[in-house]
Amino acid sequence: MLGNSLMIYVIWREESLHSPMYVLMSALCTVHICNLTTIIPRMLLGLIFNLNLISLPACLIQMFIIYCGVTLESSILVVMALDRYVAICKPLRYADIMNKTLLTQLALAALVRGGCIVFPIVFLACQVWFCRSNVIWHFACENMALLLLACSDISKSNIVGILLRTLVVLVDISLILVSYVQILHAAMKISSGSILHKALHTCGTQLLIIFLGYFCSLVSSVVYRAGKSVSQDVHNLFSAVYFILPATVDPIIYGLRVKEIRQCIKKLLRRSMITNASFKISQ
Repeated sequence: MLGNSLMIYVIWREESLHSPMYVLMSALCTVHICNLTTIIPRMLLGLIFNLNLISLPACLIQMFIIYCGVTLESSILVVMALDRYVAICKPLRYADIMNKTLLTQLALAALVRGGCIVFPIVFLACQVWFCRSNVIWHFACENMALLLLACSDISKSNIVGILLRTLVVLVDISLILVSYVQILHAAMKISSGSILHKALHTCGTQLLIIFLGYFCSLVSSVVYRAGKSVSQDVHNLFSAVYFILPATVDPIIYGLRVKEIRQCIKKLLRRSMITNASFKISQ
């Protein structure tokens, strides 16, 4: 929470960081915060104070928010790849193409896309008859964990869930790969070594974030599909990695690898130290 909040604060405070790339970074951090606040407080209440009761409507709402957040993360990663493609392959037209209007349209499209993808999953879960148990062996209302309690047929829910998730991952990864192949091809033509190094360094940071997000998603999905051969504790562990690790690591990676953000954080820390020193002297 601290890392993502700091990233958002630094980007919106410093006018030099008000370019599309950093705006998209702050959007990704915002989605991370929404996911964390949806999952972590209730999880901690259950672990520490044993306050682990949740109604079915609240469970479905949590599921909707979690999956919308995951889909939004994927959409933002695609737009970030598009932004880097335009910046490197069409640098003279970058300001005209990646303007505020396009970013607003892409943001609305990502929100609508997330809702359209997640709504069928939650709607089908609403139609299921639950009678086996009222205990979800999970720290969050994940679709498969909830459907394990169903007595009615869940084959339709499973098929729709797998198809939608596969479609999202395949489409998004394909767009990202095409963008970065074009970026790599264009970067190799750049004669200036410093410009080439900066382009590859920025894209390397983005690819590291993308790999982390999709790798965690893939591992979590494979473990869940393994069924009874894997214990529920292992399911929960990989779900925690999938939901929490990218949100924890992403701001650290950006803070360490992106020079402009690192410099702005140092500047803010120096200002804070000077302000505190002045305050102490006045006392």
